[in-house]
Amino acid sequence: MAKEFNIRRVVTGHTADGKATVEIDEISKNVLSKRPGQTSTVIWATDETTPDMGTLNDISADVKQTVVENGSVCRISRFEPGVAPRVHRTASIDYAIILSGKLDMELDDGETVHLNAGDIVVQRATMHNWINPGPEDCIVAFILIHAKMPDGIEPIG
Repeated sequence: MAKEFNIRRVVTGHTADGKATVEIDEISKNVLSKRPGQTSTVIWATDETTPDMGTLNDISADVKQTVVENGSVCRISRFEPGVAPRVHRTASIDYAIILSGKLDMELDDGETVHLNAGDIVVQRATMHNWINPGPEDCIVAFILIHAKMPDGIEPIG
């Protein structure tokens, strides 16, 4: 049986007279799992380099890929101990914030960086894999912003 993954998202906006208001306050509904031992939910995403704050353009439920072209994605992920490998490289600059647990970042040359809660990785379109050495789940906040790839480097996975 799959574990629950209840992440609350609170989205603000403006009333007609310009005052701040909460437009969305809910448990995120778009929970996905692309491999055994990993679960994620997109909290918010944009499909424009400069988002229009005058509209509530909530595309988060439609985001199935890792990155949105010319946009951004805020995703919360859970990695369980023994998570299935997924070696990949995205066309984005990623800010990975370890919220709880431990996670190892394995690079394509075999170098492994051990990460703990509070650590932040700035992932610059490099090949990598996330490994949870256990014994507890690891929760990570990812903010991914679509980016131009270096010459000769293509996204994978």
